[in-house]
Amino acid sequence: MVRIFDLLKEAREKFNSVGLDTPQLDAEVILCHLLKVERIHLHMYPGKEISWEICRKFREAVEKRAKFMPVQYIINQQEFMGMNFFIEEGVLIPRGDTEILVEEVLSLYKKYYPTQQIKVVDIGTGSGAITISLAKFIERIEVISIDISPKALEVARRNAEGLGVVDKIQFVQGSILEPLRDNGHDNGLQMIISNPPYIPRAVVEGLQPQVKDYEPHLALVGGEDGLDFYREIIVNAPLYLEDDGWLVFEIGYDQGESVSCLMEARGFKEVKVIKDLAGLDRVVLGKK
Repeated sequence: MVRIFDLLKEAREKFNSVGLDTPQLDAEVILCHLLKVERIHLHMYPGKEISWEICRKFREAVEKRAKFMPVQYIINQQEFMGMNFFIEEGVLIPRGDTEILVEEVLSLYKKYYPTQQIKVVDIGTGSGAITISLAKFIERIEVISIDISPKALEVARRNAEGLGVVDKIQFVQGSILEPLRDNGHDNGLQMIISNPPYIPRAVVEGLQPQVKDYEPHLALVGGEDGLDFYREIIVNAPLYLEDDGWLVFEIGYDQGESVSCLMEARGFKEVKVIKDLAGLDRVVLGKK
């Protein structure tokens, strides 16, 4: 039999040899997932013997990680807003930075709609992280959740069912705001929210292998300058927002000024850029 200590050492050496940044953490997360234990368990019982079946699965997972597959795709899981989301290849992995977007939307709700039933649209649903978080934390809400990818909608629906909010969400396949056309939503939404693809095409090839080789480019590339989706959403959003309704975006770290200018040119008021914990631009919001 092989011990926990031996397996972790073996994985760590493999990960170091290919230059992964967090070899010990990656190895521990994968092993914890297979053993269904917390990480403290590995440190308390390093000499515990592991079954051959778990060893086999662990070594298979280590090989995948050594080829830069994200850990989240290996364990099919990512935490967001304190909840565990099912993740698989073909769907963008939720980032912690996106929690800032969710928190800003929750603040707008508490300030402007505290006793009201609201209807919001989330464009580019992905795994459902934004949609489901809002449905979870806002009692009186209906979310129209749009994505062009059937795979993303399938994963998002699975997460909504698992987290008990599927009855508050309408999942719709389509491009940007197209599914709202002629559906009775004109001037009827309190908020439109999006974390759209915003990386310039030329920049994607320079990203880390675990991003550019595994995550869906459809969810990453925002055209030549990264602003294609912002332009289209900003032009069309006022058709569907009620007066004083809000448009809220996640943005790239250097896009605050560009997106703000686009919103102001379309007539949005009180346009504001919110920074993340690193002091970088992360969210832009404005009122119709």
